[in-house]
Amino acid sequence: MARYTGPVCKRCRREGQKLFLKGAKCYTEKCPVERRQYPPGHHGPASVRRRKQSDYAVQLREKQKVKRIYGLHEKQFRNLFEYAAGRPGVTGENLIVALESRLDNVVFRMGLAVSRRQARQLVRHRHVEVNGSVVDVPSYRLSAGNEVALREGSRDLELVEASLGARTRPQLLDWLALDEGKRVGRVIRQPVRGDIPLAAQEQLIVELYSK
Repeated sequence: MARYTGPVCKRCRREGQKLFLKGAKCYTEKCPVERRQYPPGHHGPASVRRRKQSDYAVQLREKQKVKRIYGLHEKQFRNLFEYAAGRPGVTGENLIVALESRLDNVVFRMGLAVSRRQARQLVRHRHVEVNGSVVDVPSYRLSAGNEVALREGSRDLELVEASLGARTRPQLLDWLALDEGKRVGRVIRQPVRGDIPLAAQEQLIVELYSK
C-alpha cells in the first residue's frame, strides 16, 4: 500500500492549521502554515477568496484532517469508522477512542517517538513489544492493562533518547503510565473523549459517512 512521502507541511496548509506531523520541529521551526495562509497549489491564494464552503466540504475537510493527523489511508479510516459505528455509545467518540488505542499512537503518546510517523516506524521495525511479545502492526488495538515496552536491544536508540529528552514533549496523558528508565509503559484504562487532546469535530465525520 502506497504511503504519502511528500512534504508534510503541505498537508497542514491544506487543512489551514498545524497538524504537528513533524513532531518537535513543529514547535521550533517557523511553520509554512503561518507564512502562507492558503492551500498549496497554483490556485491556493485564489481559493481563500472563494465563496463559503458547503456543508459537505466542511465535513470532508474535518475527516481529511483527522485522517492525516493519525496517518491513515481512506480504507483504514473507513473500516475504523464502521467498527466504531457498530459499538454501543456515541459513534464519533468511539471513533476517536479507537484511533487513540492504536499501538503507534500509544507509542507516540508515551513520548517514545516525536511523531506518529516515527512511532509507526518503531513498530514496523519490530522494536516494540506488547505484553512481552513483539508486535509489528501499527494498527494493533490496545486495551486496559496492556503493557507496551521497547525491546531490550532497542531501549537506547538515539531517536528514543531524543524524544524523551525533548523540551517540547507533550505531557503524559492520565490514561497512560511510563517508566522512562525501563522504557516500559502501560495502558491504565481505556480513554474517554475528554482525555484526548484533539481539536476535532468528530460529529462532522459521522455526518459525512452517514450520507
